Amino acid sequence: MTRPSLAAALAIGLVLPLLTVPALAGQVPLGDDGLHKPDWLKNSFKVLAEDSLEAADAGRHLLLIVEQRGCIYCARLHNEVLTDPGIDRLIRDAFDVVQVDLFGGTDLTDMDGEVLTEKRAAAKWGVTVTPTLIFLPSAPPPDKDAARAAMAVIPGVLEADDLLAVLEWAAADGPRTGRDIRDVLSR
Repeated sequence: MTRPSLAAALAIGLVLPLLTVPALAGQVPLGDDGLHKPDWLKNSFKVLAEDSLEAADAGRHLLLIVEQRGCIYCARLHNEVLTDPGIDRLIRDAFDVVQVDLFGGTDLTDMDGEVLTEKRAAAKWGVTVTPTLIFLPSAPPPDKDAARAAMAVIPGVLEADDLLAVLEWAAADGPRTGRDIRDVLSR
């Protein structure tokens, strides 16, 4: 058996560590369902009233992120906006985040008690754009679905400074601050 050349050994030494990195730096890994899986996602049975109550008991808010496989805007949200250190810190400190697949078949129990698939829930909520962020108040009304109980529903991707302002507003229980979400976004 021959020994590899110095150049080959160096090349192997430089390339091998790169092969063990699960994702490129700054890239949020994808799950088997093709959706991004940041480590702060809540592991949930998707019973939204329970998730909201758990969040409130911990002094946090429930945030739903509706996404779909292959969505370039979802990738931008996860890889460029949600990785901003201030946003990441605020999400970890103040929000329980439940991911909803726009075309998913997993059962979800809406805030109003209706059990339906993620796909049917998204349609019920009027979500047609991904990503869509649904911010729930600390004490949502029990008779309304998630979209109608929400403090704000934000379709698309906001720039980092705008999303940070919305997260701060929502963490302070949004409407209780005396500011409307439109005021927050028009600053």
